[in-house]
Amino acid sequence: MPKILLIAICSILILTSCKKEHKKEKLNEVNKETVSFPVDFPELKESEIKQFKEEIHSFYTSKINLDDFSGSFLVAKNGQILFENYIGFSNYKEKSTITENTPLHLASISKVLTASVILRMVDENKISLEDSFQKYFPKFPFEKITIRILLNHRSGLPNYAYFTDNDSIWDKSKTLKNSDVLDLLCSKEIPLDFTPNTKFSYSNTNYALLASLIEKVSKMSFPIAMQKLLFEPLQMNNTFVFELEKQKDSISQSYKSTWEKIPYDHLDAVYGDKNIYSTPKDLLKFDIATYSENFYSNKLRSEIFKGYSYERPGVKNYGLGIRLNEWDHTPTLFYHNGWWHGNTNSYTTLKNEKVCIIALSNKYTRKVYQAKKLSSIFGNYPFEIEEE
Repeated sequence: MPKILLIAICSILILTSCKKEHKKEKLNEVNKETVSFPVDFPELKESEIKQFKEEIHSFYTSKINLDDFSGSFLVAKNGQILFENYIGFSNYKEKSTITENTPLHLASISKVLTASVILRMVDENKISLEDSFQKYFPKFPFEKITIRILLNHRSGLPNYAYFTDNDSIWDKSKTLKNSDVLDLLCSKEIPLDFTPNTKFSYSNTNYALLASLIEKVSKMSFPIAMQKLLFEPLQMNNTFVFELEKQKDSISQSYKSTWEKIPYDHLDAVYGDKNIYSTPKDLLKFDIATYSENFYSNKLRSEIFKGYSYERPGVKNYGLGIRLNEWDHTPTLFYHNGWWHGNTNSYTTLKNEKVCIIALSNKYTRKVYQAKKLSSIFGNYPFEIEEE
């Protein structure tokens, strides 16, 4: 072989090898950057993957009729996506289709994310679950309401959507904000529905106040605090807190089942309890992080994923920012539903089986609430998958 040709071949091989090494180093660097809270899940077997995919696909295509549905679905186990689907329109008039990168209104699933920032502040010793909310807002009139009690809906605070419906308390021609909710509770002598920590009663007011607490402790607005403290660290790139005046025309719209657009009202600027927009893939990133000891300490995790309300018999309960179904001989199921205007959503996380099930819709339907029945595919959960 001519010497010149040999030198040329060697040069090409060396250059190619360098490029491969550079690409490998770059890939490792990207992976390191994007996995802020790595979790070592066991790898699924090909036979398992095939079976799960077939059962999930059957559920969505034959058990639930998706005709005229608008939204997104995702099912994952051990961090691996087994099924995802995106259907319908984020803006029906403009025929803007929903894709994997289209953020939809999470409604009350927002509470899960709001709670997460509060809980990480607890882990960082910036606040305590036993702190009275009054410690941070001295004019707040209810000394016995703690951060824990706000998180698990045992405060007795009435829903702001109800007490602001009274014209003597709030002028509904004005847009209500979180600061207004707090000011009204401090100044209008609005009574509690019951003595704090005596029973459970779901109230959006609890999480509107927790959003104000995040602002107080972080010294940032809630939208910026959530971005800096949660969305950016988890690379939730399509997730944000909705700000009514800035984004009302640019985000996915909300519809009745007839595709009639639902207008905004005086309650649409309150956040913490709602008003976070996200995608199934971003929520999966969050779900994966919840298994990491670097995200929640084991001590705190034991406080989050347990029930607090046993005054009445039954399987339903509430932890710290998450709903529970507790059975005697079955693993606990953790979930949170959402409903705001036409947005209906479901987030289910099976901690025992490392499964995440997400269903989001921006066009009113109750079909999303059927999604948690998929739990029976992965474990001994007492659900029968029935036709809708």
